[in-house]
Amino acid sequence: MGIKTYNPYTPSRRHMTSSDFQEITKSTPEKSLVVSLKKNAGRNNQGKITVRHRGGGSRRKYRIIDFKRRKDDVPATVTAIEYDPNRTANIALITYADGEKAYILAPDGLKVGMKIMNGPNAEVRTGNCLPLSEVPVGTMIHNIELYPGKGGQLVRSAGNGAQLMAKEGKYATLRLPSGEMRMVPIICRASIGVVGNGEHSLINIGKAGRKRNMGIRPTVRGSVMNPNDHPHGGGEGKTGIGRPGPCTPWGKPALGLKTRKKNKQSNKYIVRRRDGKALAK
Repeated sequence: MGIKTYNPYTPSRRHMTSSDFQEITKSTPEKSLVVSLKKNAGRNNQGKITVRHRGGGSRRKYRIIDFKRRKDDVPATVTAIEYDPNRTANIALITYADGEKAYILAPDGLKVGMKIMNGPNAEVRTGNCLPLSEVPVGTMIHNIELYPGKGGQLVRSAGNGAQLMAKEGKYATLRLPSGEMRMVPIICRASIGVVGNGEHSLINIGKAGRKRNMGIRPTVRGSVMNPNDHPHGGGEGKTGIGRPGPCTPWGKPALGLKTRKKNKQSNKYIVRRRDGKALAK
């Protein structure tokens, strides 16, 4: 993948960049693997906004991704690499030997025509999906299960990859992209390789309208609001927030407050936090 730049024939074009989509080989999705998405503009079933700054955006359909990869010992061929508007990573359309089609996350280096396979008997090769017990220590992996059979939940964004650091007893120790060291049941599955489209983070949106096409509405700072709209608001000209620390529009502490529960059940699986601190046993 490469980054495409533009001639600055308008101010918004000056720093705007986009993907050149060189990896993409098919422009329309597989009809049997898409479903309609209903928009709710960040509102719940009562019509109240529960997620701010959402609404509008281009229409898009959801591609059904096979995160579980449970069709074992049946070889599949990569038919196409496609763009997915619902995620940062590209997706690959694969066709199994029995004719069934599926979408998977496209790892870096996966090309059309390559063969992939799922299951304990699969080779340790880019795109294959194996239990962690069959993966050599040091291998880069993605789309990792937290619970056996639930499907991949960890490391699914563009350019991300986790490293298998150790295997001991019932658990494998992983180093996640954040730097966190975490134990995962060794019977959980993961795909080999690093998620593709790694230059996604380098793209400059360039203009507000492009964000609106993504369904993201403007975000206004609390300090420029009136005091009846936000705790940071009010005052003459530019002024401080007038509080010991920043807070949300509803007066709750924000920006840096740790919200993870001290007695969270899964804490025992975290060997080292992403800030480098070991958790007390």
